[in-house]
Amino acid sequence: MPKSLPPSQLIPRLLAGDRLALSRAISRVEDGGDNARELLAGVFPHTGRGHLIGITGAPGTGKSTLVTGLVQAYRAAGLTVAVLAVDPTSPFTGGALLGDRVRMSKLSGDAGVFVRSMATRGSLGGLAGATADALLLLDAAGYERILIETVGVGQAEVEIAGTAHTTVVVEAPGLGDEVQAIKAGVLEIADIFVVNKADRPGVERTVGALELMLHMADGTPRQLFHHGQLLEVAAAPLEDESDGWQVQVFKTVAASGGGIPEVMAEIERHRLWLAENGRLAARERLRMARSVEQIVQAELLRRLRAALPADSLAELVEEVAARSLDPYAAAEQILDRMG
Repeated sequence: MPKSLPPSQLIPRLLAGDRLALSRAISRVEDGGDNARELLAGVFPHTGRGHLIGITGAPGTGKSTLVTGLVQAYRAAGLTVAVLAVDPTSPFTGGALLGDRVRMSKLSGDAGVFVRSMATRGSLGGLAGATADALLLLDAAGYERILIETVGVGQAEVEIAGTAHTTVVVEAPGLGDEVQAIKAGVLEIADIFVVNKADRPGVERTVGALELMLHMADGTPRQLFHHGQLLEVAAAPLEDESDGWQVQVFKTVAASGGGIPEVMAEIERHRLWLAENGRLAARERLRMARSVEQIVQAELLRRLRAALPADSLAELVEEVAARSLDPYAAAEQILDRMG
């Protein structure tokens, strides 16, 4: 297949399940290559069928091993699965620091599985800027379950709740993450808690701490907001999601497959609950609002860079650094110059 295949020829192959076409389409939107916008516009009407499952947690909790186990379980159930692993950016190449072939080699050779690593490339929330575009392509290609594995838990990592339909938060014994979960706001965004490496000492303490926090939060309206500001009105919060959905804590030993079927069953139960209660449509609206805002921000930044000479921006920065101009005044000057 020619690398420069136009969208009009690439799209039908992608929709037919051509893995090479899908891979090249993701590369094209990730690099912002020619015709990327036309490509995304062409596949968009064919999206909205796959269930998006976010897997997040601190480094060392065994997220990749858990993802591998879930993929194998879904394949045993006859479902096609795609994995989007969002990795740290290499400081030397700008690419993904961790390779999907290294971490998920067990999944190779299965035509019903597609695995792709993406670099964060400085994205504050730990999700690559092209993640939303890649998810659209995977959805359009017909994958029924799409797993998004994130870099790790941080203050901005809660944005996974605006990307996935079901969010699984992974903890492990002995990492001290029980308190960190509260600090990072992870308690509020988890639909399912998994304590992996449950064969290690301290697992009951970790499970107990999480269950205690969930009990303390029981009855408190759970809201998932669009974290941006541009589209706050369009993306209404999902109010009182605790009503009818009880977040459970599951123990797994992903390396041996222990507990994986139970986690998969809970993900499916949550998917059905979302659909039956109208929450799936609400979360999809939230996801689309976030996507639109990201596109607007990226385009405004592109236009800014195109409209203003680099030396004028450098001069403003120097004035701000010298305290002769405040940041707000500098920003106002930039916007005024854009006209």
